[in-house]
Amino acid sequence: MTELRFGYGTNGFANHRLADALAVIADLGYAGVALTLDHDHLDPFAPDLARQVAEVADRLRDLDLAVVIETGARYLLDPWRKHAPTLLHDDRYLRLQFLRRAVAIGADLGAEAVSFWAGVRPSEVDERLAWERLVDGCAQLVDVAAGAGVPLGFEPEPGMLVEDIASWRALHAALGRPPGFGITLDIGHCRCLEPAPVPDCVADVAEHLVNVQIDDMRRGKHEHLEFGTGEIDFPPVLRALADAGYRGLVAVELPRHSHAAPTVATRSIEFLRRAERAAGLQHRPTVGATARAGAGRAGRAGPAATEGDR
Repeated sequence: MTELRFGYGTNGFANHRLADALAVIADLGYAGVALTLDHDHLDPFAPDLARQVAEVADRLRDLDLAVVIETGARYLLDPWRKHAPTLLHDDRYLRLQFLRRAVAIGADLGAEAVSFWAGVRPSEVDERLAWERLVDGCAQLVDVAAGAGVPLGFEPEPGMLVEDIASWRALHAALGRPPGFGITLDIGHCRCLEPAPVPDCVADVAEHLVNVQIDDMRRGKHEHLEFGTGEIDFPPVLRALADAGYRGLVAVELPRHSHAAPTVATRSIEFLRRAERAAGLQHRPTVGATARAGAGRAGRAGPAATEGDR
C-alpha cells in the first residue's frame, strides 16, 4: 500500500493566470497539477512556446509540484467546434499535431502522463471507419510517446467512441497491448457508466492505471460535481487506489467551478483528507508542503467566494 498524492486540474482555475493557479494549488498542499493545455494557461501553438514551457518547468520545480498533461481544452483547435477535430474526423491531422506537441511538452515538463480521449463519432463517419482512424491515430502516438519516454493515459469518456473500460480494453488489444498505453480513470465516470462498484473498477484496471481524475457524480449523469454532492462513497475508492499500489496523481477534476476556484480547491483537499482518514490511510505531508499551506492560509483575506458569483 502507498500514500495517495492529490492534485488539482488547471481547467478548474480558468480565470487565474497559470503561475497564480499553480501557487494556490501548491499553497493548499496538493502534490501536483493536471495541466490542461489551452489558450490562456499554456498554448501549445504559441510562437514563444519554448520560453513558456521553460518558465512553467521552473515554476513547477520551485513549487515542488508533479504534473500530468491534459488535452481536453475547449475550442483550442477550432473556434466553432468545442472539441473538434478529434482523431475520428476527416481533418484529424490537426488533433494528431496537437497531441504530438502535448507529448513533447510533457517530456519537457517531466510529466507523469499525457492524457487524451477518442472524441464523439461524427454523424457522417461510420463506426468502422471511426474505429480504424482511432486505432491508427493512437498507434502513431504510442510511437511518439515511447520515443519521448512519456506514458499515455487514454481516458474512456461518456458519450465518446471509447466510453467505458471494456471499450478501452478493446482499443488496447487492437494496438497490440503496448506497455506505454495506459488508462486515465475518471472516478466520476465509473459511477456514471460502469456496472461494477467504483472500487471494483479501480481494481479491474490497476495494472494499467497511469492517471486518475477524481470528482463526484450520479449514476447515468455526466456531471462533474463537488465532493459530497453526488453518490460516490469515497473512502473505499481511496482504499482501492492505495491497495492497488497506484503511485500517480489523483487530480481533482472540476472544470465548471472556476468562478470559485480557491474556495472549491480548499474544500476539495479537506474532503479528500477526511476521506483518506476514514479509509484508514495515513497522510504525512512534506515540510515544504506544510509551510506553503500555512503561508497560503495566512495570505488569504476576505470572505469566501459565493456559489452565486459566476
